[in-house]
Amino acid sequence: MKIKRIETFCTEYVGFVRVVDEAENEGWGQVSTYHSDISAMVLHRQVAPYALGRDTDDLEELIDIIPDREHKFPGSYLRRAMGGLDTAIWDLRAKLAGKSVCELLGGAPGPIRAYASSMKRDITPKDEADRFLRLRDRFGFDAFKFRVGAECGRDQDEWPGRTEEIVPTIRKAIGDDVDLLVDANSCYSPRRAIEVGHILEENGVCHFEEPCPYWELEQTREVTAALSIDVTGGEQDCDIPTWRRMMDMKAVNIIQPDVCYLGGMIRTLQVASMGAERGYPCTPHCANHSLVTLFTMHLLRSIPNAGKYLEFSIEGADYYPWQEGLYVKSPFDIVDGKATVTDEPGWGIEVSPEWLGKAEYSKSEL
Repeated sequence: MKIKRIETFCTEYVGFVRVVDEAENEGWGQVSTYHSDISAMVLHRQVAPYALGRDTDDLEELIDIIPDREHKFPGSYLRRAMGGLDTAIWDLRAKLAGKSVCELLGGAPGPIRAYASSMKRDITPKDEADRFLRLRDRFGFDAFKFRVGAECGRDQDEWPGRTEEIVPTIRKAIGDDVDLLVDANSCYSPRRAIEVGHILEENGVCHFEEPCPYWELEQTREVTAALSIDVTGGEQDCDIPTWRRMMDMKAVNIIQPDVCYLGGMIRTLQVASMGAERGYPCTPHCANHSLVTLFTMHLLRSIPNAGKYLEFSIEGADYYPWQEGLYVKSPFDIVDGKATVTDEPGWGIEVSPEWLGKAEYSKSEL
C-alpha cells in the first residue's frame, strides 16, 4: 500500500508520528525526544517528500536513500526525523500482519531483564542508595546505573569528591548480589577516566559508559585498553561509518545505539548486526518513557547479540514531566525486575487522545 499521509503531534519534548496508507491503515511511531518540534519540521520538509506515494514495503530503500538525497545535511536532526517514518511504518506493517513488531522481526514476545537507570547528579550518594533500595524492594531490580563526574565536565565532578563517595556508598548499601553500572556522560580525559575506572573495578562495577567525550573515539579506546571492566558507548552516534570505525578500532566493549537518535529500527538493526558479526553485545540507550523504550524492548527480543539488560529510567514527573500521560495504558510495567514485550499487534500501544488533543498538529499528504 502507498503512503498517503504523514502526520505529527508534537510538543518540544515528544513527537508522535502517524503514517496512513491509501486504505486508511495507520501506524504510530516517534521522532526523537528533545526539540521534537524541530525534528517534526525536518520530517515534513526533508523526509516526507521522498516517502509520500511510495509503498510501505519500500521502507528499507527509503531509509537507505534519504541520507543520499539530503547529503548536505549529514547530522542528527535528519536521522531523528527519519526515525519517525521508520517506526510508524513498522507499527503499520506489524498490525497488518497481526503480529507484534518483534515477531515481525523474527523474535518472540516475552520478558527482558531491566536495569534501573538514574539520570540524577544533583542527588547525594546516600539518597541515591536509599532510592535504589526502595526500587529493589518494590520492583525487584537487580541492576542499577548511576552518574559519575559532570556531564561533559572536562574532568570536573558534579561537586568535589562526589564520584569517590558515591561508588563505594552504592555498593555497600546495595550489596554484592546486584550489577552496578555507571555513566560519565563524556566527562573525562583518558587519564582521569582510567583513575575513575580503577575505583569502579575495586567496587565491582561492570559497565563504564561514555567515559570520554563521545566524539573522541581514540580517547575512549585508550580507556578501554587500560581497564578490565566493560567500557560502553555510542548513544549519540547517528552515522553508520562511525559505528563501523568504533567497532573495528575496538573503542568500546559494548555498543549502545539509540533507536530514535540513530534513525529508526532499520538503521539500529544494521548497527546491531554489525556488532554481532564482530562479537559486540548490544545494550541500547533508551533513557525515558517515550516510545524509545518500547522500540528497544522489541529490538532486544529480536537480535542475537542482545545485551544483558534493558535500560529503564526511574525518573518520574519531577524529572521528566513531559513523559506523563502519553498512553492510554502504560506499556512499561516492571515485575520481578523485568519488562515484558506483549503479543499485541504492532508496538502494542494506544497514544492518549487527550495528549494528542493538546499537541501541535502538522501533516504532509499526497
